Formats: sequence, C-alpha cells, structure tokens
Amino acid sequence: MVVKVYGPLKAACPQRVLACLLEFGADFELVHVDLHAGHHKRPDFLLRQPFGQVPVIEDGNFRLFESRAIIRYIAAKHAGRGPNLLGRTVEERALVDQWLEVEAHNFNDLVYTLVLQLVILPQMGQQGDLALAHSCECKLEKVLDIYEQRLSESVYLAGDSFTLADLSHLPGIRYLIEDAGMGHLIKEREAVNSWWEDISSRLAWKKVIKLAAE
Repeated sequence: MVVKVYGPLKAACPQRVLACLLEFGADFELVHVDLHAGHHKRPDFLLRQPFGQVPVIEDGNFRLFESRAIIRYIAAKHAGRGPNLLGRTVEERALVDQWLEVEAHNFNDLVYTLVLQLVILPQMGQQGDLALAHSCECKLEKVLDIYEQRLSESVYLAGDSFTLADLSHLPGIRYLIEDAGMGHLIKEREAVNSWWEDISSRLAWKKVIKLAAE
C-alpha cells in the first residue's frame, strides 16, 4: 500500500519522514502542500492536521501527524523487513527515545530559530533578529559539545547502530550547514563531524536530497 505524505519536499519535517520511508524501500506518494500560499491552513488540510502543520501521512485508512511519531510508526510497521531503527533491547529503545527527545527539544528548536532569523525572514524581506540568532548559536555550541562527548564514546547516539535518533537529525543539520552557514559548528567537533559524514552518506538520505533538488 502506498503511503501518502502531505507536505513540501524541501521542508525539514517531511524530509525526516521521507528518509525513514526510503530506509525501508516503502512506496509513498508525496502530496505537495504550498506553505507560502497558506494551503496548510485551508479547511480541507485542517481536517487532516488540525494544527495546520506538515507533514501528515495517510496509510490506508490510518492518518498520523507529527514527524517523529510518524517515523516511529514506520520503523515499527516495517520491523524485520529492513534496518532496525528502534533499538534491539529495552535499553536501546529507551536510548533511541531519549535522543529523539533531545533532538526535538534541545537541538531542533535552536536550529529552527537560527534558520528563521538568518534565512527565512530575510528571504521574506524582513530583518532577522541577529542578537537572537547569536544567542541560539551559543546555546547550540553547548548542545553540540554534549553530542561530541557522547559520540566519542559511541558510534551513534543510541549505541553502535544507526537508529531514528540519528536519522531525525539529518534535515536540521543539513539546514544548519547549507542554509544558515553554520557548518563550522559541526566540522569543529571531530566526533560530531565523523558522525555527520556517516549518517549523511546513507543511500536513503542521498535519495531525499536528490528528490529535493529536482
């Protein structure tokens, strides 16, 4: 069955979902949602996602929103038919969940604010808050120092295998490097940089990047 993914291909959260689907070779149909035109706030879309955010998936009669919930669902549904992205033991699964929470609340919020202030607002003809961006950069440095320590002890965030904890970081780091011009935050940290080079070289992610460039 083909999974419908509602959202713009170039947005971070839909990319997170597509990367997960592609890890399992799952069939999907991307239904474009034009954020600039406000299509995510239209009544028909709000029936699918009452908060007016992307992405949403429809898997047959099952509908789900929130990208991290979606990738958990995909990984659980395809368990045994591809890479184990959820963890193999109770402890590993707990670590995957832990680092997904870290990504959502300690990492992603800072990256989002940086991209908003340095890239999105200027593209809209508005002045970004450079003081806020600098504050976020300083906070992100401290977060990445913690990542550096963790990744100096473990190949991946949740252990020795690639999991959702790593996959969930892919869109944010790409935006940080390519759009916000903050690549030095990654490259200056040896373990973080090695981890990024590893996870960003995965075939599924390369396919996402190729699709987004078309």
